[in-house]
Amino acid sequence: MDASQDAIQILQYLLPGFLAAWIYYGLTPFTKPSEFERVVQALIFTLIIQSIVFLENYWLVGITRYWTQDRWAATAQIAAPALTAIVIGLTFAAFANNDWFHWVARKARITKETSYQSQWFSAFARRNDYVVLQLKDERRIYGWPVEWPSDLGSGQFVLQRVSWLTEQGEQPVDGIASILIDVRDVKWVEFLRTA
Repeated sequence: MDASQDAIQILQYLLPGFLAAWIYYGLTPFTKPSEFERVVQALIFTLIIQSIVFLENYWLVGITRYWTQDRWAATAQIAAPALTAIVIGLTFAAFANNDWFHWVARKARITKETSYQSQWFSAFARRNDYVVLQLKDERRIYGWPVEWPSDLGSGQFVLQRVSWLTEQGEQPVDGIASILIDVRDVKWVEFLRTA
């Protein structure tokens, strides 16, 4: 076997892990780690994926008398790792975005952490309520958060069904579908209890 064939085989082996990592980071709000850390995580995904593909191969060959090892190699060598990588990437993203990994770990008293990247993001992800944004210029705006920044330092809030809160009371803003407020203009956020 020459060097180019070896390189192709190594790429076929490693690419599913990089695909899973790409899906995971594309679907989660986490800050991307350094390139080295991403490579390490992709290699961990590769180990998981290749282990699952090995079990898939063993299972298919074991339960089917018409499926042989040679047939598996010919038909599934690329498709099985790619499909498994997609499923693994989507699964890990769903677990991270919904705090499922850490929820189990908290129940088992292993940690008190969440899967969210910060308390800021956690507060918005866990709540399903109207908010009041206290702006730095002392104005207050009330609305339903559709989107919010992933971190405290940059981004915008997107609010719908907005009203300004003044000394005279609530002043609905008619004719506006949504409003963007820069996070740097916000002093604090209040989450209101819905009935």
